[in-house]
Amino acid sequence: MSRIDDLIKELAPKGVPIQPLGEVGVFIRGRRFTKADRVDEGLPSIHYGEIYTHYGVATSDTISHVRTDLAPTLRFARPGDVIIAAVGETVEDVGKAVAWLGTEQVAVHDDCFIFRSSLDPKFVVYLMQSDAFNKAKEAFVARAKVKRLSSNGLARLRIPLPPIEVQREIVRVLDSFQSLEAELVAELEARKQQRLAFARILPEVPYIRALSSNTTEHVRLGEIATPYVEPLLVQADERYTNLGVKWYGEGAFSREPKLGSAIKGTTLYRVKPGQFIYNRMFVTEGSFAVVTPELANGVVSSEFPIYDLDNSRVIPEWLLLYFQDEYTLKRVSAEVTGVERGSTRSRRRWKQEQFEAFQIELPSVSAQQELLRVLGTVAALESALRDELIARRKQFEYYRDKLLTFEEVSV
Repeated sequence: MSRIDDLIKELAPKGVPIQPLGEVGVFIRGRRFTKADRVDEGLPSIHYGEIYTHYGVATSDTISHVRTDLAPTLRFARPGDVIIAAVGETVEDVGKAVAWLGTEQVAVHDDCFIFRSSLDPKFVVYLMQSDAFNKAKEAFVARAKVKRLSSNGLARLRIPLPPIEVQREIVRVLDSFQSLEAELVAELEARKQQRLAFARILPEVPYIRALSSNTTEHVRLGEIATPYVEPLLVQADERYTNLGVKWYGEGAFSREPKLGSAIKGTTLYRVKPGQFIYNRMFVTEGSFAVVTPELANGVVSSEFPIYDLDNSRVIPEWLLLYFQDEYTLKRVSAEVTGVERGSTRSRRRWKQEQFEAFQIELPSVSAQQELLRVLGTVAALESALRDELIARRKQFEYYRDKLLTFEEVSV
């Protein structure tokens, strides 16, 4: 960081000007395209959901495509532009902007803005991730049913404008933090795959070849899992903590509490610790979870079936492991019904009657316990890596906000 200090002393000794974004660039709203317009090969395109996914940089291999005949009706970001999500939950979350660093133009959905300027695009993205920027942004978020940012509001937000050499050095430093985080993420994924591969070579594993074991029985899930329904009528003035389920068996999580008046449905459903839940729409991605004690006050929508398990026959964590197996997910995928629209699978679901009829290979509880004990040693390493990843992200946020704070000078 001494390099940054030296550059500021040399190039901005009297401080850094702070100006509204609208004075240093222009905002261009994208043009609408639909899911039905998506194709496997065509014009590169991006919408706000992909910004949520890709965090920071969008390149040609991280986007979707739309029909080429739509080109005259679309608006495109050029390499070096910044694309900003302007609608929905992405408005409230930090960092929903990406620098377009591809070699060609990309079509931008009308729920996004293109910001075009002479600033370093990644410097702008890091600014938009910063705590100070997001606090200032709140004043310009339209408080409608669906929250939106306006181009006029964004244009009024004031940002520091250090010399381009300083911008690039800040980007270099923050990119190094991101690179370290990416290495940790890759290591964590490798350890997870190691754990799953290790499970396949142990006796009494929860996979199909275990049928040959004398202590393994063949059962339908409905024999060991009982549907649990505790409906809750949504009240406009009450707050509810909705739960979601991550993909690939990575567990349930709690969303930000919402007032009932902001929730579309009229009924939610309570959950209890130890229960098994899944997201009917994303079972092929392994969206299964066991409710942990800290999520006991959460609720789910009707898209999340809830089950009490017969603990005398099955351990919830063992069943979760079963649904992380690639072979099991292929069997589930073959049963999913519904119609895909465009590139989404959100219309396809695994119904409760299908879940309850699904046949699994169930070893003895003692065998389940032993499997979980052995794999727990590998899981402990995963847990340590997750803790380190959390610490690295906090460290990144601290230095990002520190590096993007400047002594102001009058223009």
